[in-house]
Amino acid sequence: MFSAFRSTFWRNAAWISRRPPKSRVSTFTRSESTSSTSSGPTYKAKREPFITPVLALVGFIPIFTFALGTWQVKRLKWKVDLIDELQEKMEREPIQLPRNVNLAVLPEFVFRKVRLTGRWDMAHAILLGPRVRDGTQGHHLVVPLVRSNGSTVLVDRGFISADHADSALQSQEDGEVEVYGMLRMSSARNMFTPDNVPGKGEWHWADVDALAEYAGGQEANVQPVLIEEIFEGHSGDAAFRLSRGIPIGKLPLVDIRNSHMSYVATWYSLSAFTAFMLVRLILARRRARAALPR
Repeated sequence: MFSAFRSTFWRNAAWISRRPPKSRVSTFTRSESTSSTSSGPTYKAKREPFITPVLALVGFIPIFTFALGTWQVKRLKWKVDLIDELQEKMEREPIQLPRNVNLAVLPEFVFRKVRLTGRWDMAHAILLGPRVRDGTQGHHLVVPLVRSNGSTVLVDRGFISADHADSALQSQEDGEVEVYGMLRMSSARNMFTPDNVPGKGEWHWADVDALAEYAGGQEANVQPVLIEEIFEGHSGDAAFRLSRGIPIGKLPLVDIRNSHMSYVATWYSLSAFTAFMLVRLILARRRARAALPR
């Protein structure tokens, strides 16, 4: 009995010796609690990269538009030089066309004044249009001119009102005439211009090769050469011609469109505006990043 009591006593004593004091237990618990709280997960604001796709796009636009503006400056210089060159050609003395015109060098003589004589081939006259002159609807009358040397060229005699269009095609002008005009090429056709339909007599744009073929082509010695008849009268003469159904020729002016200066202003303005917006966007992003916690 004494031995059983002794073994029980020593087991309890060993358990008490292994048990930590209360103060140590409570200290350990607070320390563990404090440690777990301080070492818990912390959340930081996500930092985006400074250069985003939007910023890259806004940065590309001013560079691209500035390049377009510079290209338009070069185009403007080229167009001004071209107009000056054509104006200088127009101011030269009229030339006489040879019997067989060299078509390869014809572009070098565009806007050169010419004088030639011949007879009108009214059987192959056509109305080109519709066209508008000072608010009046009408067409341009294009008539082949059979020259005395046997060759034939095309002459745009000028504007005629719609009221006199049919009578102009039916008129018969006999005898030799003298034509004073300037050399031109086929007119530029835009995407909205309909196709010519020679079989129906519908001519919407001056396709010189097709007009020459309609007038007889190489078999009739018709050359694809277009001459615009020149009109040098005043407004009273033009009104008289318009009322009587007489074609009104073209004024001796270089009518090449030159809008490159407006393009230059547009592209450079857009470049400056987008550059300003880019600077504002960069400053705003820098302020936003500085406000984020480190």
